[in-house]
Amino acid sequence: MAEVKAVSKDGIAVHTEAADLPALHETIASLFAAQGNWERAYQHLRSALERDALTAGYNRRFLDQQLARLADGHLSLAMVDIDLFKHVNDTFGHLIGDRVLRSVAALLKQDLPRGAFCARYGGEEFVLVMPGLDAREALSAVERARLRVARYAWHRVRPGLTVTVSAGLTARPGPAEERLREADALLYAAKRAGRNVVAYPDSEIPGQIRHSG
Repeated sequence: MAEVKAVSKDGIAVHTEAADLPALHETIASLFAAQGNWERAYQHLRSALERDALTAGYNRRFLDQQLARLADGHLSLAMVDIDLFKHVNDTFGHLIGDRVLRSVAALLKQDLPRGAFCARYGGEEFVLVMPGLDAREALSAVERARLRVARYAWHRVRPGLTVTVSAGLTARPGPAEERLREADALLYAAKRAGRNVVAYPDSEIPGQIRHSG
């Protein structure tokens, strides 16, 4: 797990795991508040509220806020789900399941196009939001993310462990709720196609779904 560096109240450098970032932001917010620096305290408190406690990535609150802000703009959106995650928990235990969630979150957000972000939607589901990307560019970004997960050395986490993700991608305009519903429906299409694929609408045949992977 990557570490981040912070400075304590006494000016001493401290290190913390990335998964502790929300708590770290809360601590720093308290320190700034005690000093009367309310603006900086608010900035760190807001960062804490926007972060998922387990993965330290963005959470559903941040996702909803950004989708509302980007409602009128062009963006592509992908719903991503860890394949057979219950089997991971049942076979290897919930501690390993938590490590898988943190690692997948890090792999999904790695190498995303500028302006794009990953947020945990809930459970083992994530959403990739990619403003300004057309369908082909978005598909390339999501496919790279899928491959990063599939090719990761999961055996180093626990021998016998393998992890893949499936995704549903939409680049069509429309309200955020409609985009999420379409991406979710496409995600289930990816599951039905055998998992570890990206499902997306065929641009030439209305109602037809294509798969990559």
